[in-house]
Amino acid sequence: MKTIIVNAHVISPDLDLENAVITLDKGKIVSVKKAGKTAPKADKSTTIVDVKGQYVMPGFIDVHTHGANTYDFCDADPKAIFEVAKGKLEEGVTSFLPTTLTVSHEELITAAKNAKAYAEAGMPYAKVPAIHLEGPFINVKCCGAQNPAFVRNPSVAEVKEINKVYPVKAISYAVEAEGGAKFAKEMIKMGVVPSVGHTGAKMKDLEGAYKNGLRHMTHFCNQMTPLHHREIGMVGAGFLIEDLNTEVICDKIHLCPDMLKLIFTRRSLAHIQMITDSLRCSHCKDGYAFTMGGLEVKLEKGEARLVQGGNLAGSTLWMGMGLKNVHDLTKIPLKDLVRTTSWNQAIELGWGDTLGKVEKGYTADLVVINPKTWKPSAVFVDGEKKI
Repeated sequence: MKTIIVNAHVISPDLDLENAVITLDKGKIVSVKKAGKTAPKADKSTTIVDVKGQYVMPGFIDVHTHGANTYDFCDADPKAIFEVAKGKLEEGVTSFLPTTLTVSHEELITAAKNAKAYAEAGMPYAKVPAIHLEGPFINVKCCGAQNPAFVRNPSVAEVKEINKVYPVKAISYAVEAEGGAKFAKEMIKMGVVPSVGHTGAKMKDLEGAYKNGLRHMTHFCNQMTPLHHREIGMVGAGFLIEDLNTEVICDKIHLCPDMLKLIFTRRSLAHIQMITDSLRCSHCKDGYAFTMGGLEVKLEKGEARLVQGGNLAGSTLWMGMGLKNVHDLTKIPLKDLVRTTSWNQAIELGWGDTLGKVEKGYTADLVVINPKTWKPSAVFVDGEKKI
């Protein structure tokens, strides 16, 4: 069945096209063009979707998200991944890497098994091509909202065991840990993106991992060594080394508005990736309390914080709202900013030729964003209208 989207305002990397017509067929984008004098018509083999001037963007790709709808990816309940994927779809995310916590090895294996079960069920909501391990190989002094009881040294064998159950595509770890530089090289051999995160590393600690191919930073500025005039730390490294792909939580809470402006106006947009780092409290109301890796968390005023200590524990952010926040702060054209919500992620993960653009030949993963609310009004996955 062919689908034709009409009255679309297409926002794609390097493309801002109003009054556009997008034709989808067999899960692919067949054409993107300016509307002609004659409007397409529906028939037995063609469905017309009128989006009434709303933005049509590449489906968001969230490479760092833990949960939604009161569920977390590390929950033992097999239902959890389905509910998280359903929530992400509602946010306009068409592909995501469900992200683990620093928990026991057994819990990580269970999470991988649940991801496999979701894949075997046909991935009815957002797509889960692989998983992201955030920890457990982090710095115990930089845990943030991760549980220090489960922190351990990098283990290639452990990652391989998880990877046998379901593909691991990214791993956040402390590069200063024992064997941290070599670990980056081994991850790349496995096709896993190594990322520096939850780290107390100095610039010299990063150098070995960087030489071995590490090019990613987990939630830039959060739980990493700050910039100092005698030791630039990981924040300084993120500004100095241009080809580090930096994750950014754009909720104006994890990073203040001025830091967001600094990042997006001083770093190459080709190496910034918006993430949500959303927790199970995403889609929930203030007052919702829960545990995260055995630690108590409460949502108040839209902020998820540890009950003990008050550390930020993640977000309730939706990707579209993050895009709005940065656009409002920087006035950078959406056709330039939009690459940070999907195409950059796709390129790093090896999918840049098929995902992240509204362009002929690309997979028909699309989100229709209401420019007044910045929330999705429709979502297409492989050309099928899911919302």
